[in-house]
Amino acid sequence: MTSRPINFASKRPYRGINVLALWAVAERCGFAKGLWGTYRQWQAEGAQVGKGEHGSIVVLWKQFGGAETDGDDCGDADESHRRVFARAFTVFNVEQVDGYEPEPVAQLDEANRFAKADAFVANLGIDCVFGGDGAYYNIATDRGHMPPFAQFKDAASFAGKLVHESGHTFGARHRLNRDLTGRFGSATYAAEEICVELLSGFSLVDLEIPKCPGHWLRHARRISSHFMRKNC
Repeated sequence: MTSRPINFASKRPYRGINVLALWAVAERCGFAKGLWGTYRQWQAEGAQVGKGEHGSIVVLWKQFGGAETDGDDCGDADESHRRVFARAFTVFNVEQVDGYEPEPVAQLDEANRFAKADAFVANLGIDCVFGGDGAYYNIATDRGHMPPFAQFKDAASFAGKLVHESGHTFGARHRLNRDLTGRFGSATYAAEEICVELLSGFSLVDLEIPKCPGHWLRHARRISSHFMRKNC
């Protein structure tokens, strides 16, 4: 589940280029949680960064005589006179830390589930395992994996992710035989994600469940540019 990176101490979300940088680190390292903090912040909380763990760089922009901007732009001040400087910090993900107990969050009530979505996926005949923090399709076992319902912020988010991951299973060789070999960041990977987001959107509309476009739709431009370069 991709979430916006948040500084656990200040409770403020990171902004600008820091969001993309921390998303990339989380994807590469398999971090499922979006809580980050500096070494000193974790230490002040009584937690300890694990031995040998490598931090990630975020940038805090500050305007002389103005406010800090945390990787975002600095507003509409006169560009010709504005002076800013950047300060880099090293942060660590909560999964790199020992001894931290996050604040308990309210669990989503099972009574809020969309029965239509559960029935739809069940009728597909796809094997799905519930548990853990990750949502993904395992090609080797032909099995979907989903976090428990209670971990989602609302029932619509759970239904959207469930239908999305079920959509990946239809790309298997013995079904529609789509190319599932692309790595994160490649045109092939993005094409598969866009395909499944569209499938999920159409399905949820028919099921009368609210649906917001997935973040992978922004990769449509990357794919179109890739094919234009290839065919020119």
